[in-house]
Amino acid sequence: MSFAALPERLEQVRAVVARLASQPVTIVAVTKGFGTDAIRAALDAGIADIGENRVQEALRKQEELGAGSREPAIRWHLIGHLQRNKAKLVAGRFELVHSLDSLDLAQELARRATAHQRVLLQVNVAGEEQKSGCAPEAVPALVRQISALEHLRLEGLMTLAPFTDDEAVQHRTFRDLRVLRDRIKEEEGVWLQTLSMGMSGDYASAVAEGATVIRLGTALFGPRT
Repeated sequence: MSFAALPERLEQVRAVVARLASQPVTIVAVTKGFGTDAIRAALDAGIADIGENRVQEALRKQEELGAGSREPAIRWHLIGHLQRNKAKLVAGRFELVHSLDSLDLAQELARRATAHQRVLLQVNVAGEEQKSGCAPEAVPALVRQISALEHLRLEGLMTLAPFTDDEAVQHRTFRDLRVLRDRIKEEEGVWLQTLSMGMSGDYASAVAEGATVIRLGTALFGPRT
């Protein structure tokens, strides 16, 4: 598959980010469903942050690239739902895990980690039954509990907006996560600098609402076949 259009698409994304952001924004190239040629194309275009949804798919690609647990040039992100029984495969192989959603999962990942594993807490802001993530009201207690775990470093929050073209809904979802993050700082004294929010269809709304990480697949690589 050709990724010749990737540099141009990346420039378009960067132009949107430059227009809307008042904060630095990291672009994570989501390569789920693509081969390692997509990862190499992203690296050639200047993107070193690579996101994968499925643990086993990510590990296969790491091995195919000859990386063992991690190729030095790549910062691997696990952005998909993480099952507790897969935690043993994740520790030490990903720069950032975006999808912690329970204390049990955090404890298992902490038990498996041998160094400080960077993590985000996934929040189901919109309350959609089909999506993972903890409820917003559970976040303060989980932040306290996860922050106390040895070998984990809680750096921020992640969310998925409802799948809709309604920009008002997108903005409201992302704004609610930012407001929750700011409330955690005020009430708990914990600063969570990372807000991972926004994908190909809604990243502009996310950036405008304070996203520091956006997760892009189709916007960079085109449609999956």
